[in-house]
This record gives sequence, structure tokens and C-alpha cells, in this order.
Amino acid sequence: MKRRMIVVLLLVLVILINGNAQRDSMDTPLYEGRSLVIGVIGETPQVREKGHVGFKEVTFQQLEDLDLSAELDAIFITKEHLVEASEPKYTEVYNKAEVPFFYIESKKSHVPFTIEELSYDEVPDLSSDMYATGYYGKAAEHWGYGLYNGVMNETNVQAVYSHIFATIESLHHDGGT
Repeated sequence: MKRRMIVVLLLVLVILINGNAQRDSMDTPLYEGRSLVIGVIGETPQVREKGHVGFKEVTFQQLEDLDLSAELDAIFITKEHLVEASEPKYTEVYNKAEVPFFYIESKKSHVPFTIEELSYDEVPDLSSDMYATGYYGKAAEHWGYGLYNGVMNETNVQAVYSHIFATIESLHHDGGT
């Protein structure tokens, strides 16, 4: 009887834990559009669309020196490089580039990157509920991508990337990049 009670309690505990995990994540569809090549300044993200989306390392020097739009569909700049990315010398790049930029884990929207007079540290958190911010200067468009229920976990982060990939593809359909 005691053993049976322990088994029942364990089952109830597993069901409760599993239920909470499901509320913290949402199953979203994979991006299945055309193949994309995305430049990354920082660490390459782990995504579900490994066959559909490729990544290429990009440096800040390349942003200054080259027109990357022929090779890339977009550029991601990761959290550890956001302060450098907000330096005034890059503002014109973001505003005139033929590709959109996505600032991963920026809580400050696109503002410190697109307004030359503002640095990353000077701008208050404007989008505390966002995981990523996108900006396409050529079309003067910007986007915010939040995590499901505000929960940071692998499933929710990968869902954001799938949503970003769909945005990038839509720019191609709309005559963008």
C-alpha cells in the first residue's frame, strides 16, 4: 500500500511538472521557405532549420568595408556585441544596407543602432519583453520578437528564430532584399 501511494504521488508530480513545462513553451511550425544565408557577428544560434538556413561569420570590419548584401539575406548581431554594434560609425550601415539586421537579446529596440548620437548604454530598456529586434533601414521597418509567455527556453528561442526567418523571406517577396 505504501509503495502504491509513492508511485501515485510520483506520477502526479511528473504530470504537474510536464504540464508546467508545456505552458512555458509553444510548439510552432518550422520555417520551410527558401534557403537563407545569414551573417552572424557573434555566436551562431542553434536553430531547428539546419538544412534550410546557413550561417556565415561576419566581422564589424566587413560591415564597414564590404557590401554584404549580395551574399547574405540578413545579419544577426548577438548580445555580447551589441555595445560595439551601437558605435556611431555603423549607423549609416544599418540605415542604408540592402539586408535587415537583427539584434539578438537587445532590450533597447533598434534605437541605439540607428540614431548616431545614442550609445547602447545611454538608451534605457525600451523592449524588455523582446528577445530580438529587427531593423531594415532601406524600408524603414522594424520588428520585435518576444518569447512565448516571456519564458527563456530552447523551444521558445528557436520559435523566435523561425519567426525571424519568415520575416526575412517576406522581405524578398515584397521586393526587399
